[in-house]
Amino acid sequence: MLRRLSTKWVLAVLASVVVPFLGFAWYVDVRLADRLSSDIVRYYLLSLAADLAARVDGELDERKLDMELWATDPLVVWSVGPDADDFVPLLQEGFDRFVRRSGTFDLLLALDRDGRCVVSNGVDQAGAPLDPELDARLRGRPYGAEPWFRRALGGESVLVDFHRTDLHPSAAPSEVPRPEDYAVGIAEPVRAPDSDEVIGVVYGSVNWTVFQTGILDTSRSGYFKGLIGSEIYASSYAWLWKSDGNTIIAHPRKELYGKRVAEEPVALPQLVAAANADEWAMFPEYEFGGVRKQAAFRHCKGPARGGLGWVVGIGIDNSDIYATVNELNNLLVKATIVVLGVVVLWTFFIARRTTRPILELTQHTRAVAAGDLESRIDVRSKDELGELAEAFNKMTAELAQSRSQLVRAEKEAAWREMARQVAHEIKNPLTPISLSMNLLRRARDEDSAEFDKILERTLELVGRQVENMREIAQNFYLFAGRHETNPGPTDLRALVDEVLDLSAAWAEELGVEIGVSGEGTARLDPTEFRRVLINLVNNALEAMPDGGRLEVRIEPVGQRVRLVVRDTGEGVPEEVRAHLFEPYFTTRSGGTGLGLAICKRVVDELGGEIELRSAEGGGTEAVLTLPT
Repeated sequence: MLRRLSTKWVLAVLASVVVPFLGFAWYVDVRLADRLSSDIVRYYLLSLAADLAARVDGELDERKLDMELWATDPLVVWSVGPDADDFVPLLQEGFDRFVRRSGTFDLLLALDRDGRCVVSNGVDQAGAPLDPELDARLRGRPYGAEPWFRRALGGESVLVDFHRTDLHPSAAPSEVPRPEDYAVGIAEPVRAPDSDEVIGVVYGSVNWTVFQTGILDTSRSGYFKGLIGSEIYASSYAWLWKSDGNTIIAHPRKELYGKRVAEEPVALPQLVAAANADEWAMFPEYEFGGVRKQAAFRHCKGPARGGLGWVVGIGIDNSDIYATVNELNNLLVKATIVVLGVVVLWTFFIARRTTRPILELTQHTRAVAAGDLESRIDVRSKDELGELAEAFNKMTAELAQSRSQLVRAEKEAAWREMARQVAHEIKNPLTPISLSMNLLRRARDEDSAEFDKILERTLELVGRQVENMREIAQNFYLFAGRHETNPGPTDLRALVDEVLDLSAAWAEELGVEIGVSGEGTARLDPTEFRRVLINLVNNALEAMPDGGRLEVRIEPVGQRVRLVVRDTGEGVPEEVRAHLFEPYFTTRSGGTGLGLAICKRVVDELGGEIELRSAEGGGTEAVLTLPT
């Protein structure tokens, strides 16, 4: 019986399955559980505590930078100066726009050196007007007695720690603390343009949800995903203490806000001692709410480095640390029983037919045909079947190498195309900036009476173009992950006027007359479509180096709207027109040839159509048909 081939194969299979399983089960139950609880969890907790602390510091640094930029903004400097009334409306509009877009600041104040509020934002983050009573209280309050104001007036950059204040424009505080009722304040001195004299203070209030929800919510971050399992979200959480290492300022249980860690209801003085003894370490294992836990902490930057010295902590339940080990043991037992039975039956069948090598070759061939080029056959003999297996393995290895080279080449081509698109997109805002600067320089050299007006227009244009380039960079960053648009009803006439205003200096330089007619609304993403208009207008201006006329018409057509951009340039030959929307095709010596390709992609995604054709009387018309 033991000499039979089928019996030997069955015993070999049993040995190959059972022995490794027993060894692996012992390793998982003893070694892996111990390593998971000591080394891996310790490493992850310490790393995540450091990462959270860095993110908290980074968030504070970003918000401080925002306020530093506001402190040097000319509108702020002028508003707290003697001519404040001339600039207050513009500054309030800027404050309102910043509050809506930032998603972090609830309040912005510009204060003169006497502590009077010159300007404050009039809307909340959702764009809703502030309560009139709150708005009046903000504007009428004397800030001269505030400690942060006096320090900032002395030239110091001031961080106002986690606090609850009547300055905060949220709803009335509830009985149970809410993150939106708390804030971090940032006060920056405003200096005179030509000296270090402090002439006022700009103050911003950062909503606490930025830290509680945006950074410390581990269920949203997925920190433990893949390490322990989905059930970890029930027990993992992060918290934040003040620099004393004893006062809770952020915690999933909001009722603990302001509580002392060493006192009831927390009563964990050993954690306070550990946090005050080291900058970065593991807490001693502790019990909270009847559950054993492990946690790590890291101190944020202290006041000497521009921070607040908060203590970030992150921990998980011990039961979740071992949950995966227990699940893995159970899974191994069940899977081994099933696999062992199947393998034994299958081995008997193959042994009797003595066709196992051929069947294996068939299975691997099908795997390769399905795309698994990592499939390999175990070579068990030196006979013809062994040589066939070696030849098969060599073939799949060569196929895998060829596919890898092809994938690498495709990736390189994709990156090259993206680089060209970035260059093309950045060039468009730079052109009006350069021309406006030349016009400004010429006005200065000629001592033009319009110099101040040109300067103001140039500064506004440069600011808009810098913002456009920032949006371009952000969009390409998003494009590297997932491309998203935000279409909505848009006033085409306003968008066209804005783009033509950007190119006004260039058109004047070329001697091109501009005309706009018609009104219309289309459903589109203004940021995306602005680039389409910029491309078309720039192409039209480049087609008229010796002057001419640029016309833009907006015509409602049933349930759609037509937008026509016409120039009086040389026109486009028929044989060239068929290739204009192809990537990298261009009729100019310079340029990437991506402009019209990008225009077509954007219009297609909007569900519209774009066509370039010869205009009656000469020149070229770009006709866009968009859904309303």
